[in-house]
Amino acid sequence: MSSFSDPGSEPGTAAGGPARSEPSSPGATGSAPDHRYLLDNARVEAGERFTWLAELFDGVTRGHVDRLGVRAGGRCWEVGAGGPSIPAALAAAVGPTGYVLATDIDPTWLDPHGGYEVRRHDVVADPPPQPGTFDLVHARLVLVHLPDRARALATMVAALRPGGWLLVEDADTELQPLACLDEVGPAQRRANRLRGAVRELLTRRGADLRFGRTLPRALRAAGLVDVAAAGCFPVGGVACDRLEAATVRMVRAELLAAGLADDAEIDAHLAAVDAGELDLTLAPLISAWGRRPGPPPPRSGAGGR
Repeated sequence: MSSFSDPGSEPGTAAGGPARSEPSSPGATGSAPDHRYLLDNARVEAGERFTWLAELFDGVTRGHVDRLGVRAGGRCWEVGAGGPSIPAALAAAVGPTGYVLATDIDPTWLDPHGGYEVRRHDVVADPPPQPGTFDLVHARLVLVHLPDRARALATMVAALRPGGWLLVEDADTELQPLACLDEVGPAQRRANRLRGAVRELLTRRGADLRFGRTLPRALRAAGLVDVAAAGCFPVGGVACDRLEAATVRMVRAELLAAGLADDAEIDAHLAAVDAGELDLTLAPLISAWGRRPGPPPPRSGAGGR
């Protein structure tokens, strides 16, 4: 699934600053949330988004994976993988004696010849694959979009072996809701208004835009120990610009249909992004990790399936 709604979130961030109108709250319509995934893998822009999300965040994810001790012969499950970059990195880390499973409700963008197994899987509705066997289970920008996050967490924890690690990374767009931190002119104010509109769409689809900050508590509630977390967010650069453009193009029809923006505003914003006039940023990515209690069982040869 992997999204970043923020500029496209794996969350779309919110508007902020003075003299700016905010979209209505999700409850204002009086209708139940629409839980269809806004940033659908089937859209042509999804591949571009995965490329720039990898550029922005793969280094962060790989750093946490390395510190958690993933090594040759290990077994890893990448949940809601979206694009191929993290499954490929995990496959390189565990080598030919290890095993990596990459799952998604729509695995279109995964490489069936990438050195990892690809499987269609719904982490909320389906049972855990190979329960009690994984050294690492990882999900990035997945849970924030799900209607039943507690069930998804329970599924991932059940897949861990005793002593195995769960690494969950999600955005918290309410910690930092702006597209442009330095709101110096009309182009930056427009960018922040549109970021707020994308955030409104995500909220209407059931995303929890405060979820990132709750991850340590959620991991403890799921029974994990040695829980810790860290956060980061990029400011400026080509990757932020390209991710923003791909996301806005992806949700353009939904913004128009909801009356949250008009064509002229969207076109002007995309032109400013393409011209490099905006120092765009994202919501913070909160990375949290915890260990399933118990000593690891003795390892029996190769990783296996």
